[in-house]
This record gives sequence, structure tokens and C-alpha cells, in this order.
Amino acid sequence: MPAARINMRKLKDALRLKFEGRHSHQYIAAALGISKGVVTKYVGLAVAAGLDWAQLAAMDEATLERRLLPAPRPGDMYAVPDWGRIHQELRRKGMTLSLLWEEYCAEVGERHCAEHPVKPWRYSQFCENYRRFAKSLKRSMRQSHRAGEKLFIDFAGPTVTLTDGGQANIFVAAMGASGYCFALATKGQTAADWLDATAQALSFYGGVPELIVPDNPRALVRQANRYEPQLSESALDFARHYGCSMLPARAYHPQDKAKVEMSVQLVERWILARLRKQRFASVQQVNEAIAPLLTYLNERAFQKLPGCRASAFAQLDAPALKALPAQRWEWAIFKTVRVHVDSHVQFEGHFYSVPNALVGQILELRVTANVLEMLHRGHRVASHARCAHKGGYTTVAEHLPERHRQHAQWSPERLLLWGQRIGQHCAHVVQRMLERQRHPEHAYRACLGLLNLSRRFGEQRLEAACAMACELGTTRFTHIRDILVNRRDLIDARAPSAWSAPLHAHVRGPGYYQ
Repeated sequence: MPAARINMRKLKDALRLKFEGRHSHQYIAAALGISKGVVTKYVGLAVAAGLDWAQLAAMDEATLERRLLPAPRPGDMYAVPDWGRIHQELRRKGMTLSLLWEEYCAEVGERHCAEHPVKPWRYSQFCENYRRFAKSLKRSMRQSHRAGEKLFIDFAGPTVTLTDGGQANIFVAAMGASGYCFALATKGQTAADWLDATAQALSFYGGVPELIVPDNPRALVRQANRYEPQLSESALDFARHYGCSMLPARAYHPQDKAKVEMSVQLVERWILARLRKQRFASVQQVNEAIAPLLTYLNERAFQKLPGCRASAFAQLDAPALKALPAQRWEWAIFKTVRVHVDSHVQFEGHFYSVPNALVGQILELRVTANVLEMLHRGHRVASHARCAHKGGYTTVAEHLPERHRQHAQWSPERLLLWGQRIGQHCAHVVQRMLERQRHPEHAYRACLGLLNLSRRFGEQRLEAACAMACELGTTRFTHIRDILVNRRDLIDARAPSAWSAPLHAHVRGPGYYQ
């Protein structure tokens, strides 16, 4: 390790003690805590430069250093790298200072010639000079962001006043590595506004980062905690849809999202300040005015780094982002329900069917503007289009038990066709059953009872029983069943009876009533 460089103030004291005090080299070294050789070296340099104490006393430290220390030889000239480019390259995934130093050495070696006799710094000096450059960018803690890793989101403090008296809130997003900025006007700062604006930001960037870092808003954070904040179900559903994570910043710690704080400041200066004299009737008009100014902001050149936000995004973040899902996320609400005994759940007065095996189970509803999904332990078990008809039913036949499904498939037309297939008397009985009730569905059980009779006694006997019932002027199920049970349908009604009334004194006969 090289020795520490002597302080010029201490060196000036050594020269004062030698030229003005006339002390020995050993006395000066002991008094100032330096070696005797150092005193000898710098006294000799001052004598060789022809300087006396009066001249030395009038010089400042920088001038004294230039007069005493020799200028570097041409062979000691070091090539200065492009620190701005190196600073941006370090934001790439897997990039290290060691690899950049090797590339720097190779580049300097290619440029080396007699007219350009420079050499590269050693690795330790290369790293030290880069750290000095990084500290000069801003006097605050530097946060290193890998390409495509983080997207910071927040709302700006100022709003845009609309002509109807409302306010347009300004949503701002910024990529961590490049600082590529996105701005959007929203009606409010509700959870739907937060997540919908973030979805539009991801579409603007054309990809999905690994982590989304919002502020600590109540709209997204169900329970704030320094170490384990709990997000709302809608925020978790958003992150699940895009395959990323969402980690809120600590409350009252804006330094956790310094990148978007700076972007908010830039949006206020370069966009909102230019729109201060304009009047807007809607949020859509505000967004139309923001679009060209946002392009201008992202294409403004950096002050100390090469390129601009747009070029940095194209080089760093864009290649590292994950692909967007096929469908854009849609705002959803969640509700816990229990499955009724009829294999349906209720939402806003309408009933939706679920598989009958889940009767009595607790499900989670995910409801969007057009679709209602049923989730059981995180798995989707049913999905329906939303219906606003209160008291109505949306039923999938496969969700019902087998016996319910068969019952649901019956209709007056189908029952009549079934009766006609058996015979005209059976069809007549079915027709009379349906007409006798105020609603045809009330007669379904009686008609299905006839179907069971055909399975038990056969279709021919049922037709004969229906014919007998029609002669008797009845169409009740119980009467037809009794005919079949008592085997009355098997008696041949057309056979002549061999019985005749006997003559008797008490029998007056038909002539008596003439």
C-alpha cells in the first residue's frame, strides 16, 4: 500500500523551521512527526527551485505544490475513461466495475501509440476515481438500481383545475435504472385510479418490472407496517396478474422512492408549469396536453451523463423488462360468499350457479365490470357474465346434481312429445294436467309421475289406464295410479257382460218411470 501523501501545510511548517528557524533536519522531523528523509527531500526541492522563505510564505498550498513537485512525465499520463458511460453501464444486470476496468484497459491499449503515450489506471485507482465521480453527481445517498428491476409510482402534489370545478390528479411513474418518466391525469386517487394508472404505465413501458414500489397509500395498503405491510386484495390481484411484486415504501420516508420524487419534481417544472394558463374541461383533455410535453421531458439531455431518459431506457430497462400479459388487468373487487343448497351464490340480488360439490363451502368472488369469477382456495371453479337482473338466475346445467339437471331439462313441449310417443290418451292426460294448473311448471311433478308409471307398468298399460281415466272424466295422477295398481286396465271393457238382473217383485222395471 503506498504511503500517505504529506500534508502541504505540514510541509510548509517544515520549510519555515529550516529557512527561518535554522533548525536541523532531525529536530524538524521530531517536532512535526515526519521522517528525516522527507525533510531532506523537500528542503532540497525548495533550494533547487531557488525559493527562499519570503517567497514560500507568500504562496498558497496549491502554488507551493506546483513549484516543488515535478510535472508528470509523458510516460506517466493516464487515460481518463468516460465516467458517465461507466455509471450507466453499471445499472445493467450482472455488470461489475471489474469487467468495465478490463474493457477500459483493452480500449486504452488499442489507442496507445507514440503520439498518444497513455496507460490505463490500475484497478484500485480506477475504482477510487469512479467513486469520486459518483459522489460528485449529488451530495446524497446513491441508490443503485438494476435494469428492469423497479418501477416507482406516486401522485404529484399539485393538481389541474377543471372548468366544472373538479380536480385532475397527476400520476407519475419512473423506472429505477433509466428514470424514464410516465405521467397521467386521473379523476382521483382511489385504489381503482392507482391500479388503472399503473396498468397504463406498464403499457407505456411495454413490459413489466420485477418490483413496483408505490407510496404507502391507504387505497392500496390494508395494514401499514414498517417491515411487513399488507396490501389490499385488489393490489395483490394486480401483482398476480402481471407476475410481479408490489412493495410499498416506508411511511414518511420519501428517500425510499427518490427516483419518482425527482420525476414528480420534473413533471411539475416541465409539464404542469407549462399548463398553468390553460383551461381544461375534462381529464381526457389534460392527458392530451400532457402527451407531447412528456415526450419532450424524456428526450431532454442529461446534464452530467450521456444521452437522455429515452435513450437510457432503450439501452437499459427495455431489454430487461418481462413481457406484458395477453390481456390488460381489469379492476376487480372481492367478496366472500357461501354456496346455497341449490348450488347458487348471490351477488347484488342475482344468483349464479357453482358446481354442486361445493354446496355449503365458502368461496371468494372476483368481480369485474363484466365477469364474475368464483374462487375456491385460489382456484377458479366457475365463471359467469355479470347480470343486473335482481332475483334472476344464471345457471349452468353441468353445475347441478343429476336429478336436478334432469328436472331442469323438462318443459311443457317436451312433456307433450313424451305423451304423444306413448299414445293419444296419454298425451290428452298430459295436456289436461298442464292446463289445469295456473302455471305449467306446477304440473311437472304429476307428469314426471306418469313417466315413472310407464317404467313400472309399461307404456301399453299406461296408455290403457289413461284411456280408462278419460272415459271416467279424470286426469289425476292418483286415479291413474290406482287403475294400474288395481289392474283395472287389464279388464276388457268391450266384452259383453253375461249378468242380467233377475225378476223380482220389488223390482219395478223401467216402465214404472215412464
